[in-house]
Amino acid sequence: MNFLQQALSYLSTAANWTGSAGLAHRTAEHLEYTALAVTASALVAIPIGLIIGHTGRGQLLVVSAVNGLRALPTLGVLLLGVLLFGLGLGPPIVALMLLGMPPLLAGTYAGIASVDPLVVDAARAMGMTEAQVVLRVEMPNALPLILGGLRSATLQVVATATVAAYASLGGLGRYLIDGIKERQFHIALVGALMVAALALSLDGLLALAGWASVPGTGRLSRFWHQSDDRIDVAVSPNSAAVGSHVLR
Repeated sequence: MNFLQQALSYLSTAANWTGSAGLAHRTAEHLEYTALAVTASALVAIPIGLIIGHTGRGQLLVVSAVNGLRALPTLGVLLLGVLLFGLGLGPPIVALMLLGMPPLLAGTYAGIASVDPLVVDAARAMGMTEAQVVLRVEMPNALPLILGGLRSATLQVVATATVAAYASLGGLGRYLIDGIKERQFHIALVGALMVAALALSLDGLLALAGWASVPGTGRLSRFWHQSDDRIDVAVSPNSAAVGSHVLR
């Protein structure tokens, strides 16, 4: 029996899915690490991308930050964090957060910067504040690119979250490390297959969300249509009367 057959046999055994070391629990841990890291990345990267994309200042900062963060070795950052702060959840989450920030920052900045300036000027002419312009005009138009950045960040983080096992945590990385350590290579293959399946599942869900956010293809974009339609009326050169009505 080869490694693949042994791995499939392991996956098809119900007993291997239960307990604190079972596949279900390890998958839940892996998802937890991924969610924490991606959320932390989004809380830092998206506001920065919104500000730089809206103001048009700091483009060089975005390029430098994206290239610099991508050059950081995740495992090296993790080991440095463990040496400085000890074992625990903090070092792997920080390492994964730094991994997830570049695509989110680049996607948010590119999405906001690509919004038609005429639409932005029309929103300001309607009396919108800068915050309203960002939240009600620029973000809805940039949503597909922002979700694209989120999709890329999630895939990178979920595929790399196996490094959490190096900090004595759980997740699917335990199968890789323990399997190789004990020379049970079919167990390591189980971990690899589970990570691949999880990544493909999340990619499919986020691809669906991205499809739904594109105008004319899904329901998600309809949430933003009211403000967009009002601005389109104001921009139209043949609708001055209607535009003045909207402004009132």
